[in-house]
Amino acid sequence: QEWKNTFATWDPKDFCNITKVILPTEAYWSPPVFILEKVNGQSSNLEYVDVMHDGIFNYTQAFQVTLTCSLRIFKFPFDTQTCNLSIASFLYPAVTDLIMKTRQTSAEMMQNSHGFLLTDGEWKLANLSVIEYVETLNDEKFGVVTYVISIERRPTLYVLNLMLPTCALYLLDMAVLFGPSSLEEKISFQIAIILGSSMLAVILNDILPTSSNRPPVIGNH
Repeated sequence: QEWKNTFATWDPKDFCNITKVILPTEAYWSPPVFILEKVNGQSSNLEYVDVMHDGIFNYTQAFQVTLTCSLRIFKFPFDTQTCNLSIASFLYPAVTDLIMKTRQTSAEMMQNSHGFLLTDGEWKLANLSVIEYVETLNDEKFGVVTYVISIERRPTLYVLNLMLPTCALYLLDMAVLFGPSSLEEKISFQIAIILGSSMLAVILNDILPTSSNRPPVIGNH
C-alpha cells in the first residue's frame, strides 16, 4: 500500500539528510482494506511502515489467504480456472475519502507474479489482469480493486497415469475381441481387462475434483 500524508513531511536538510524513517503502523493512520473472497488467512508480524520525507507512506505486508472460487472442471485435466481477488475498504467512501488505484499495470503485475509463483507445481499462471470499479453499498460508493487470476492446470501427470493406460486397455480389449484366440482365452483376457478398468475407475474417482454442477467429461466415460 502507498498513500500520502501532507502532515508528515520534513526537510531532509534540517535532519541530517534523513529522507526515510521506519515507524510502527499504529503511530499513523493507515487505510483499512479487506479481501472480499477471503475465507481464512494468516498475515505476517511486520507491523512497520516506511515514511518518506515528502509524506509518502509505504506499507508492505505478506498474506497467505484462502479464497472462495467457482471451479469449472468440465474439461479436466485440460481446464483453466479463473479466480478473483477483490480488495476494498468499506469504511471510507470512494468519492470523498478514499480512492483506490493500482500502481502497476497488468503486464507489470504478471511479470512480477512469475517471480513468486512456483514453476514446478500442478498449476501455472496463465494471465493476470486488474479491474478498478466503484461498488454501491447502503447508498454509498466504495472503491474496489479486483485482480482476475487465471491459472492453467498442467495435464502431463494425468495423461501419463490415467488417460494413456485407459486407452491401452481399450485397444487391448478390441485386439482380444477380434483376435484369433479361443473363447476361453478371450474370457480370461476380458476378466483381466475388467479388473484393470475397475482399478483405473477407483483411481479416477480419487483424483477427480468434486463438482455439483457439471462433472468432468472424463468421468462420464
